Amino acid sequence: MSFGPGATPSRARGDGFVRPAAGDPCPCGSGDAFEGCCRPALRGTPAPTAERLMRSRYTAFVVGDDRYLAATWHPGTRPDDLDLDPSQRWTGLQILDVEAGGEEDVRGVVEFRAAWRHGADRGVLHERSRFVRQSGRWWYLDGRLDPS
Repeated sequence: MSFGPGATPSRARGDGFVRPAAGDPCPCGSGDAFEGCCRPALRGTPAPTAERLMRSRYTAFVVGDDRYLAATWHPGTRPDDLDLDPSQRWTGLQILDVEAGGEEDVRGVVEFRAAWRHGADRGVLHERSRFVRQSGRWWYLDGRLDPS
């Protein structure tokens, strides 16, 4: 099972989060360069599909962009605050399934696995995330974790 190339960019910020350069492989594992993949979304360009939003949100966890995570979380389900742990390393993303979530859809589901490490601990977060398109943009609504 592969979590995609480029899942761990080489440069680290002083706060412990990764800072990929424009030409580095995108942390989301798409195979595209960061500048043409998730970077535009993190800078405010709305993601065209639910999958692209999910990939950009994964990248936001990698780079520690809590503002982007809050801005793309549906206001009806968004937590009051997000506290990202700079010692939590997200090391790879695998998209397992995508249901709807296209440019003309209003709802979508993306199932994924995201590998992580925290000190000596390692694991995989397996989630089916729901997305909704309102006001011309995609929002993360919520997710159901798979304990496996």
